[in-house]
Amino acid sequence: MPVKVCRSTTPNGEKHTDKELARQWNSIDWDTVRSDVNRLQTRIAKATQEGKWNLVKRLSYLLTHSRSAKLYAVRIVTQNKGKRTPGVDGDLWTTASAKMRAALSLTDKQYRAQPLRRVYIPKPGKTTKRPISIPTMYDRAMQALYALALQPVAETTADPRSFGFRLFRCAQDASRYAFTCLGSKGSTPWILEGDIKGCFDTIAHDWLMKNIPINRSVLTQFLRAGFIFERALYPTDKGTPQGGLISPLLANMTLDGMEKTLAARFPKVNVHFIRYADDFLVTAPTKEIAEEACNSIQAFLAERGLELSAEKTVITHIDDGFDFLGYNFRKYKGTLLVKPSRKSIKAITEKIKAIVKKARAWTQDQLIRALNPVIRGWANYHRHNAAKETFRRLDAYVWAVTWKWGKRRHPNKGFKWIARKYWHAVGTRNWVFRTNENTLQLFSDITIKRHVMPKLNANPYLDRNYFLDRRERMQRQTPWIQTRLSFFALPPDTRVVERVSVLR
Repeated sequence: MPVKVCRSTTPNGEKHTDKELARQWNSIDWDTVRSDVNRLQTRIAKATQEGKWNLVKRLSYLLTHSRSAKLYAVRIVTQNKGKRTPGVDGDLWTTASAKMRAALSLTDKQYRAQPLRRVYIPKPGKTTKRPISIPTMYDRAMQALYALALQPVAETTADPRSFGFRLFRCAQDASRYAFTCLGSKGSTPWILEGDIKGCFDTIAHDWLMKNIPINRSVLTQFLRAGFIFERALYPTDKGTPQGGLISPLLANMTLDGMEKTLAARFPKVNVHFIRYADDFLVTAPTKEIAEEACNSIQAFLAERGLELSAEKTVITHIDDGFDFLGYNFRKYKGTLLVKPSRKSIKAITEKIKAIVKKARAWTQDQLIRALNPVIRGWANYHRHNAAKETFRRLDAYVWAVTWKWGKRRHPNKGFKWIARKYWHAVGTRNWVFRTNENTLQLFSDITIKRHVMPKLNANPYLDRNYFLDRRERMQRQTPWIQTRLSFFALPPDTRVVERVSVLR
């Protein structure tokens, strides 16, 4: 019986077998691909900085139509966390031939985005759910391709004190800058805590079409593809879908300019601005100025189809304290302390409790392997502030739940027997929950180390050596922190943001 040979046709009419396509994909020199993409991204950043928008347009066209960028876009969507989550067509690119075929087929000619698949996921610590719209693999690759060209523009025009969805920026940077603004004795005592209502879901399409430097027909397809839920098609006439690779970039560029608006409104007043995604802080010397800042921001947002959340936007005095990104900021007798918030502590204890409850039939080694990344991730997120006492109390909590776990497994055994089976002496410590293969991570094993934020006006594409040196220092200090270390990394999709929210 003859063997059937699968062939595919590229846009230029060339035919390739699956074997040929797989060989092409496996022979790609990714260092060269990254270098080609980065070279054009750097030129786009320079042209943006110089205000040469016609040049930005031409360079963006070159990048989005280059073979290297198309290959890299496909690699992005086949290596991120959503690579096993299909869109409405059910297609996944799991083989080398499928990836190469996809890269060869990416084009903006007669491009039509398919509707997104709508799912709802629980919000961390809440009963409500967040809508997530999942594009097809092809549409994700197109978004990744155009995001590669848009990201240098976004980084160059971004507000210096915007830290979310940014290359080489993280929540710890926002926390550290807030401490700098509020920590001194003469610092401004009033804080406007801002939250934008349904930021991703309500951005005005007209504003995006007029202000985002991207191919208009392609952007229209990204924004107005609609979504399918329970077999019904719904239109999307506003907002940018949560779940799309390019959505965080579009949201960030929509909110950029808020800092300049406040600077123009209060040129001689000590007002500071800090933003992480759609959460922001404004510090002010008086409550009245904080209220004026709120009004200015509302007018800024209204032009973009956005509004502040009345429930979550409040004005607070620093002596009363406030929560931001999972941290609690409060002055005690004039001294500012930044600690893990109560909400964050409750979230981590509930997560540990749920894991231990689920582990009733697990071995000790399985339990340790499940708990360690959770403990290590949360502790690393909070290690840069006054968390030592919190770490100590959480260690006591972990001991209590693991002790109950041991007693439940062996109800007919005495306390000493249980202690000898699961806890062992290591060095000067007598109660170490461990096996021959693994040892349970303690919160207090994570040392407190102050965080150093990057230069506010540094650009990842134009200040390469500075960020490379900083990356090496941060990897040695805290390997876990997600600082978008790759020069070509896209902003995280909302599923990654959800993970960070849980760590808070």
